Amino acid sequence: MRVKAKTLTVLGLETSCDETAASVVRGTPPGPGEILSNVVLGQAEQHRPFGGVVPEIAARAHAELLDGVIARALDEARTTLDDLDAIAATAGPGLIGGVMVGLVSAKALALAAGKPLIAVNHLEAHALSARLSAGTAFPFLLLLISGGHCQLMAAEAVGRYRLYGATIDDAVGEAFDKTAKLIGLSYPGGPEIEKLAKEGNPRRYLLPRPMLGRAEADFSFSGLKTAVRQIVKRPTALQPPDLADLAASFQSAVVDVLTDRVSVAMQQFRTQFGKESDSLNLVAAGGVAANSSIRTALMELCGKEGYRLAMPPQPLCTDNGAMVAWAGLERLAIGATSALNSAPRARWPLEDLADSGEMLFSRPKVPAG
Repeated sequence: MRVKAKTLTVLGLETSCDETAASVVRGTPPGPGEILSNVVLGQAEQHRPFGGVVPEIAARAHAELLDGVIARALDEARTTLDDLDAIAATAGPGLIGGVMVGLVSAKALALAAGKPLIAVNHLEAHALSARLSAGTAFPFLLLLISGGHCQLMAAEAVGRYRLYGATIDDAVGEAFDKTAKLIGLSYPGGPEIEKLAKEGNPRRYLLPRPMLGRAEADFSFSGLKTAVRQIVKRPTALQPPDLADLAASFQSAVVDVLTDRVSVAMQQFRTQFGKESDSLNLVAAGGVAANSSIRTALMELCGKEGYRLAMPPQPLCTDNGAMVAWAGLERLAIGATSALNSAPRARWPLEDLADSGEMLFSRPKVPAG
């Protein structure tokens, strides 16, 4: 007789960049879970005059806003601290000032309420978000695309990942933001590029597609960004229709790079896990996965390659407390809680978790030829 897993309720705090967020999530792995509340306060207005996130401003805003955000999340969930099974918070990677605010707050709440603390890796929170929204089973191929990260990996279990490829320079979200700044768009640049690209001709400018056709699944976006800069610096000033065409051409190049790199990883994943899995799943997560052109292209690629695309809803792609709460819930379910002296980290690559025995990280060799 199979024993039914206990339903868990976890509060998650997210303060790694410029969103102050708290959420209460309930469920049992593999999901889907129930989001009882998901409060997110963005800081775009504070950072827009500077064309990007200013760490000191972000940390100060988190310190001012987080208490109220937590109270609102608990109130909307009709939950008290006594009702929770654990309190989770992003402990890195991210802007260290903001990470400290969220983690210290979670420690204080855990200590006061006598609840377990779970220090969550921000990347793993993104990775597990499709289990929260759709109950996607392990193993699955993960495309993690955000402002600071661009990786392809196999997710084998909670805490066990296998890297296929990563960016060798800029992350794709960084390339979106820097390109937006080059052509005079406001921060955050990704949504502005997407909006302007709808008005342009994606074939107007012949932009490079770095790494296309390579056997490895790595990415590169620096050369693409440089090509845009060279066009912008031409003697003749670009007019609004030109800028729309440039935005569309840039986005088209990004889509081509992403789909080519994902197709390479798909073959590696199929070779390693095709016989073990009832179905082949691709999960795309991170803020850039909210881009509708990228979502459409990945859906078409999955149809061609025999994969099922599992993408969190757009609000769960960008940073939020629900993904942190769910990652905490998944870890709590396997007994992986954290000490109250857990340190915040500005950098926290997934491979570093192997030191604590919580995560196995490996990079398979690409067959010759």
